[in-house]
Amino acid sequence: MKLSSVYHYLHSDLQTIEKELEKTISAEHPLLQEASLHILQAGGKRIRPLFVLLAAKYGKYDIHHVKNVAAALELIHMASLVHDDVIDDASIRRGKSTIKAKWDNKVAIYTGDYIFAKSLELMSIYDDPNVHMTLSNTMVELVLGEVQQIKEKFDYEQNCRAYLRRIKRKTALLIAASCELGAMTAKAPAHTCKCLYWFGYNVGMAFQITDDILDFVGNEKTLGKPAGSDLRQGHITLPVLYALEDLNIKNEIIGLSEDSSKDEFDHVINYIKKSSAIKQSVKVSDLYLQKAIRILDTLPKSKANASLRQVVSFIGKRKF
Repeated sequence: MKLSSVYHYLHSDLQTIEKELEKTISAEHPLLQEASLHILQAGGKRIRPLFVLLAAKYGKYDIHHVKNVAAALELIHMASLVHDDVIDDASIRRGKSTIKAKWDNKVAIYTGDYIFAKSLELMSIYDDPNVHMTLSNTMVELVLGEVQQIKEKFDYEQNCRAYLRRIKRKTALLIAASCELGAMTAKAPAHTCKCLYWFGYNVGMAFQITDDILDFVGNEKTLGKPAGSDLRQGHITLPVLYALEDLNIKNEIIGLSEDSSKDEFDHVINYIKKSSAIKQSVKVSDLYLQKAIRILDTLPKSKANASLRQVVSFIGKRKF
């Protein structure tokens, strides 16, 4: 299942969002301008704007009113990636050099800060305090998730609950906010806004778990980075947590650290890739997707509803 039909349905409006992104990150300083454009032109699925637009279809849809929140949420996501790359000392993202690799850490940090600030500037057109409260709470949780990830690097004592809390903050809540804010700014009924929030939350959880699975079973060409990058950086994801239950590999996993060799990481990554840990992780992702579908069943049938179902199907199929 591909998302081509969904993107085709919203093609014109997504182009409007893209132009808004380019206009918003325009900077007087040439270095800041170049660095901001670098991350924007690296591409991406624009999943968050897509959710904003689809959720807005449940209310009084007006692209000129909703475009600011769609662009703002994508900018928040972009800024978090720029900061992530500094923290993880990552040189490649989406097959291209990261800002920190192309310039340096200082440029990357200030570029991320600039993009964050521009997202807030976009949101200033909305006069509903609930919109701003939802966004600010989401941003706080996002930062907490980032800090939690740093604290838990190479921590093999953590459990699944800690992992799920971390991905909730890092990924799921921003997608949940995309759905809720899209509906809120389009004046959809309060019940619909809350349903779309929980839809986005469950999709976001599945989306991140799927990314963590693909980090093992994908290849560098499709991932845009080396396979197993998360584990090499010390991030303990769901497949690793399930693999730790396997006594044949447990000691080798917990022996991994920043000082471990490439061969040591390669051995563990290849083992996990072929282990039952992958199928166990897929089952958890599928449970979240099933919850998302059940929520959609409670909402009015429409083209937007059908498109959201296609998104769920796409996430379910992108594991292999």
